Order: sequence, then structure tokens, then C-alpha cells
Amino acid sequence: MNEVKAKEILDKIVKQVFQAENPLSLSQFFEKFAFDVRLPNKVVDATDGSTTWANSVNPQKFVKMENATNNEATASKGLYAKQEIKDLNDLLSKWDHINLTTAEHVQESINVAESDLVDGSEDIFHSSDIHRCKNIIYCDGCGECEFMAASTRTIQSTFCIRVDDSIKCSDSFGVARSAGISNCLFIHDCGDMQDSMFCTNMRGGRYCIANMQFEKEEYEKLRKEVVEWILTPA
Repeated sequence: MNEVKAKEILDKIVKQVFQAENPLSLSQFFEKFAFDVRLPNKVVDATDGSTTWANSVNPQKFVKMENATNNEATASKGLYAKQEIKDLNDLLSKWDHINLTTAEHVQESINVAESDLVDGSEDIFHSSDIHRCKNIIYCDGCGECEFMAASTRTIQSTFCIRVDDSIKCSDSFGVARSAGISNCLFIHDCGDMQDSMFCTNMRGGRYCIANMQFEKEEYEKLRKEVVEWILTPA
């Protein structure tokens, strides 16, 4: 996974969600849509000075997962040769030597970059706490999702941008605390909505705008204007 592959995934997501070509670069997209998502930070591996990525920067020292599992104690399942502990200071010194927080913690996953706490996933870029997902960019706390960008704490969703605390959403942008949302923009606290935008606390609507019912033609005309506004570079 690299920025070229990440941009390909992002372009595919944008086209699916908005039915429009993506006019934004990776950095423009990040600044416009992912600026407030909790993402891994760049830190330094204390064992070799190389760059790595960590979900938390509270610890003082880090080690890449590949270095953490490839050291002098690897063969003995993490146990080092026994040494005498002379006093408390000696104990604290030995603790300091091994007290490294694992960064880029990735398990049973492939094509992962700039990410931490990823398992059972594929094609993940600059994301954290990702489980059983594919094609994820700038996300935090997603599970069983595919083709997601700038989303948080969402599960079982696909082709979404800025979807938070939601489940079973698709082809949508700007969704929060909702379920069963399809092809919508700016939806909050709703369920089973499709082809709607700027709605909150609704259920089962289609072609709705600001909690009002519109005809399909009216909705699609306004949606085009909204999409153009959303994708205008900041």
C-alpha cells in the first residue's frame, strides 16, 4: 500500500458516492474531510531510529511490530536471560530497556501503510483500529467495512465518506448515528433512508430534503448542486 494505491481507492470511493470524478488530491481530501479523525501519528522506533506509526503518542518509546517480534528474546516467547536485580533503580533500568510500545501493530493483514491496530484486513492506508475491512483510507474504529474514507466507529458499511457511529450504510456522505442509509448526504439519527439529504430523526424516507418530501426530479437537481459544493477544494 502506498499513496498511489490510496489515491486509486479514494477516486473509486468518491465516484461511487457522488457519481462524479474526484477533483481532490490525497492531501486536499485529508484537509477537507479527515482533519478531525483520530489517526496514527508518526513516531520514531527507539531500537533503530526509523519512522513508524502509532495510535497513541502518550508512551515515551515505540518499536515497530516487526522489530518487537524480532529481538534477542523472540525464540523464548519474550523471555530474556535471567539477570540479577540489584535494587529498585536497577529494576527500573531493566524495565526502561524493554518498555517499548508496539507501533504499526498489524495482524493477519496485507497491504497496510501508516496504520496501527489493524487485523484481518487488506489495503489499509493511514487508519487505526480497523478490523476485517478492505480498501480503507483515513478511518478510525471501523469493522467489516469496504471502500470507506474519513469515517469513524462504523461497521458493516461500504462506499461511504465521513460516516460516524453508524451501521449498514452505503454510497453515502456525512452520516452520523444512523442505520440502513443508502445513497444519502448529511443524514443524522435516521434509519432506512435512501436518496435523501439534510435529514435528521427520520425513518423510511426517500427523496427527502431537510425532512420534507420532494419529487425525484426536484431532488436530483438539488443533489447535483450539493455535490458540486461538497467537492469544491477548500
